[in-house]
Amino acid sequence: MNGAQDLGGQHGMGPVAPEKDEPYFHAEWEKRALGLTLSCGAFGAWTIDESRHARESLPPATYLSASYYEIWTRALETLLKRHGFVSAEELAQGRMLEKGRAPKRILTADMVPAVLAKGGPCDRPVADAPMFAPGQQVRTKNFNPETHTRLPRYARAKTGIVEAVQGSFVFPDDNAHGKGENPQWVYTVVFDAGEIWGEGADPSLTVSIDAWESYLERA
Repeated sequence: MNGAQDLGGQHGMGPVAPEKDEPYFHAEWEKRALGLTLSCGAFGAWTIDESRHARESLPPATYLSASYYEIWTRALETLLKRHGFVSAEELAQGRMLEKGRAPKRILTADMVPAVLAKGGPCDRPVADAPMFAPGQQVRTKNFNPETHTRLPRYARAKTGIVEAVQGSFVFPDDNAHGKGENPQWVYTVVFDAGEIWGEGADPSLTVSIDAWESYLERA
């Protein structure tokens, strides 16, 4: 979707200013926000792609004025309400008013190290061979969905070169909306800066993205 999270190359947003020696957390509450998000994710009610879409769906003014973990927390509220674990009234009052949906599983403290070490692998086998090969010229499709996509807005309708076939992975555009994993081949595609940014771009720069197969067509 075209939202506040997809601002690559947009004017007026100020420079990118990485924080030197940035800490993992800027406040104690951020640790709790991460813990809550991971613990609730372990309920098994939604996928990582649905959680990403919940963050993207925040109103632009809210998204742009919120910190990283504020965005996580606000999206978590959306997911918990959507899947019946809490009500809007309970969130407003900060207490349980009725028994909500029971989670499929609960992440206990003793389980955390193993769960974090395992991660959430999303590579999956597919039956068909890759449609594209390294060195082949491709063009990204031009679409502007209201739903989740991992193809950045700035890289749509652009011509580039396949650099690598990365493997086959869950297709997030479907998985975010309960349509199944539907895995596809994923490719690293490299674009000249001029193709992305147009006239005046630094000719020495390139931009690389990882693109699912359905994002691409032969150039």
